[in-house]
Formats: sequence, structure tokens, C-alpha cells
Amino acid sequence: MRVANCWSKSTVDRMRFVAIGLVLAALFTGSVAQRPCAGRYYPGAKTNLVCVCNATYCDDVPVIGNFNDDEAVVFTSSASGARFERSILKFGALKDMPKADTSFKFNPSTQYQEILGFGAAFTDSAGINLAKLDSRLVTNIIKQYFDPVDGFNYVIGRIPMASTDFSTREYSYDDVDGDLNLVHFNLTLEDFNYKIPYIQQAMKANKNLKLFTTPWSAPGWMKTNGRMKGGAPLRGNANGPYFQTWAKYFIRFFEEYAKNGITFWATTIQNEPSSGLFPDYAWQTMFMPAAVEKEFLSELLGPALRASNVTKDIKVMIYSDQRVGMHSYVKTIMENEKAAKYVDGIAFHWYEDFLEDASALSRVHDDFPQLFLLATEACTGYLPIIRGVFLGDWSRGSQYAHSIIEDLQNWAVGWTDWNIVLDTEGGPNWVQNNVDAPIIVNSSAQEYYKQPMFYALGHFSKFVPPGSIRVKITDDSGTQPTGDIEAVAFTTSDNRNRVIVINNRIETSKTVRIEDASRAGSALTVEIEGNTLKTLIWKKV
Repeated sequence: MRVANCWSKSTVDRMRFVAIGLVLAALFTGSVAQRPCAGRYYPGAKTNLVCVCNATYCDDVPVIGNFNDDEAVVFTSSASGARFERSILKFGALKDMPKADTSFKFNPSTQYQEILGFGAAFTDSAGINLAKLDSRLVTNIIKQYFDPVDGFNYVIGRIPMASTDFSTREYSYDDVDGDLNLVHFNLTLEDFNYKIPYIQQAMKANKNLKLFTTPWSAPGWMKTNGRMKGGAPLRGNANGPYFQTWAKYFIRFFEEYAKNGITFWATTIQNEPSSGLFPDYAWQTMFMPAAVEKEFLSELLGPALRASNVTKDIKVMIYSDQRVGMHSYVKTIMENEKAAKYVDGIAFHWYEDFLEDASALSRVHDDFPQLFLLATEACTGYLPIIRGVFLGDWSRGSQYAHSIIEDLQNWAVGWTDWNIVLDTEGGPNWVQNNVDAPIIVNSSAQEYYKQPMFYALGHFSKFVPPGSIRVKITDDSGTQPTGDIEAVAFTTSDNRNRVIVINNRIETSKTVRIEDASRAGSALTVEIEGNTLKTLIWKKV
């Protein structure tokens, strides 16, 4: 269903009656009833569409529904206004298929990595915005992100260790100068008011939620510059008293969260350690080159994690920075046997992808196949010229889809968004580093806006559950589909369904023929409209 130009409250009320009609129709026809997007366009372009949610109405996250063995179910979102629009295609005889603009060959017998899943971060800013909403809206946001049935089945949650730029102040868990024994270590009001309650709700919504943490900086008194803000290393050498205290700080963090019923799946060691090279860096950071991370992990943090009953099973991800420099950083750590035995995975971010293409991930995988690769932070609106929230901007949803596709094509096991929600200014952020988010909260109107990025994430997370396997898909050139029409393919964890996600990044409509190697002599033909994202699902036969 295409959405209208601008829907008022009265129109939203009418949509509730439409939804009731859809349910009644579904009872008699067997179709899938789904409440449609309550759309609102914003200035800038006719495609700047958000879906408005309030305490009484919100469009549904789709369900796959029933379909026959000779059919594929298709979900479409587009710049022209479709949001998870469901349709059915039938397989036809390959010999009767008209010529298509491009052809994809799906080969489920060639398998690659297992998918861990998708998720986002519980920042202070996200919690501050959720706390301003009616509890019914909060419940729905958590449900639509995390619930395995009625939501996207997010299974990854990132928890900052103390403050970030997406806090309202610069704080650590022990700001008492010289407290090397961490006598004054304590969680803060931010944890109890803005993180823990919403993490607990997400855990209730999804029993399989995997949480990991990342520190932006040690307490300022432990750094050579005396502040969390600004690039500088920890004081002393990698086995000195400040590093020893820093390892204890990790353990205390995990222990305090465990007291609140929250246990962690993994940790990174330092957020974007390369940013710590810059003394005037505007917010919390800390310099930790690979040689130092190696020593800290092998001599202090790794042994400390294994020695505690609370943390002994926590996985360790190294790096947590941009693609540029990834291979050399990882190599430095993994060449040390003492450090390597503690390493499970590699975390990476998207902000400088334009400097290093996604094949960098494959090169790292080829040399260190025992380590998983997980994308752990991304957002739009971070560049100076196009900073902050652009309500309804389709190009930002397409950027998300592009990043997810190329990361998964190159061995990533999942993809983690940044803030789960932000306000209409893209904050709060204590240094005004405002950015965009998939859900934007308008607390004064008691409503929130689901952006194209939200739907782009759902095209993957909803239909590619944890345990799915990426499989081979090639285009007419015999290589993975990249460029204007890009795609990635999977078999689901139960090996019942085949899934392809296709992103058309240009304005021109294209026809795509899809051949499944296990269905000899038949194929699907699908039209991919310009600036459109489609997920196709069909059964193994």
C-alpha cells in the first residue's frame, strides 16, 4: 500500500479502522493483515517520508505469512513510498522467461559464514529520549526492534562503558583522582535511569539478546592528559599500575551490571583507538596502538576476564575501528600467542569506508579465519556538510543497505547500528556531534518517526535470522552482485527458506531474473524499481 502525502491525527484514527478491515479480510482470504505506514512527508524532496507512530497507532513489522512451494514472497521498501509492501511472485519455466536486465544465480551448496545477527546501541542519549515518551510508545519501540515475532529480532545490543559523546556530560565510573584500588567505583544515574531499564526490556523481548560493551576512555586521571576528552594514552607502561587498574575497571563494570541481572556476551578493548592520536579530539577517546592493546590483553585483561566467574565466558573483540589499518592492527595482536588465545572476533566501524573498500574484510578473514568479523557502529548525518537529522531521507536508508550488503559479502557475521533512537536534533550530545538515527523521537508531540534506515535494517534483520548461512550468488559477470544493483543471499537457520536482499541504488528500474540451482529449469523474474530495496523469500524444495 502506498502512503498518503501527509496524515493528520484524524487520518491516523481512520487508519485504525482500515487496520480492522484488513484483519477481517485476512480471516476470509488467508492473506496477511498488516497495519500500513501512517506517512508524513517533510520538506526537501517528495521522497522524504517518515512513518509516524503514537500511543494508539503504528505500522506493523511484517510477517512472512503463507505462500506456496512455487511462489516467492517479496517485501518492498522504496523512495516512492513503499514500506515492507508484500507481494507474491511465481516461479516460471526458464525457457519462457523474457530477457532481463541482469540475472542472478543462487547456489545454496556453496556456503560461507553463519550470521550472528543485527542490533544497535543503548546510549545515554537513546535512554534520555525513551524516558520522555509514554510507556506505550517505549514498549512498541523495544518490541519492533527486538521481538523475534512482532519485531526485527535484534539480537545484538551495544552498551557503552560509562560516557560517550552521546551523553550529557563527561563521566567515568570512578572520577576520584588516584583511586587505583577503585574504592569509589560505582555505576551512575545514567546507567540506572537511561541504560539498564531499557536493556532489561529488550532482554525480556528477546531471550537471545547478546550484549557487548565498549569503553571510550578510562577516567581522566588515568590518562596522560588528565581528561577523558581528547586523545592521550593511559599513564605508564602496559603492565604498570594504571593498566592494572584499567583491567580491574572492566571486571567491576561487568560485576555491577550482573547485580542488575545483565550479563555480557562480549567486550571490545577500546573504541576507535586511532582517534586517540589527536590531542584536541572533541570527546572521550584514548590512544591504544596495537602493540599496547596486545600487551594489555595478554598480560592483564585476558587473564582478569578468565579469572572471574562473572566474566570467564565473555568473548573478546579487538580493533573496533575503521577498515583502514585493520589488517596490520589485527596482525600485530594475533602474532602474539599469549594475546591471540583470548581473541574471538574483530570489531569494525563504517565511518571511513570510502578510504578502504570492503575487500579489506575478506583479506583479514583469509588470514585469520578463526575470528569472526562484526560491524559494531554506523550512523548517517555525521559529516559536516550534511550533519544531523534529515527526516525521511531515502538515500540514508540506501546507504545502510549498501553497507550491510557489502559487509556481509565480505564475511561479516552481523551489523550493529549506533543509537536506537535520537531526538529531532539528533541528540542530545554533549559536544553537539549530532547525527541521524532510524527512529527519531518527538517528545513534545508524543510521537516518533520511523525513517528509511529503520526499514532498511528490517529488510535484513527480520528475514535473515541468527544461524542463517550466507550462500553464493553471482550476476552475469560471474561475481557477487555489486554496483548499482547489489545483492546478498542466504539459507535460513532451519534450511527451509532461501532469502535474497536486493538494493537498487539508482533511479532506473531494472528487471532481474533469479535462478536457484536447486530448482533446475525454473526462475523468478522481479522488477526492481529505482531506489528500491527488496527482500525475496522462497522455500527449499
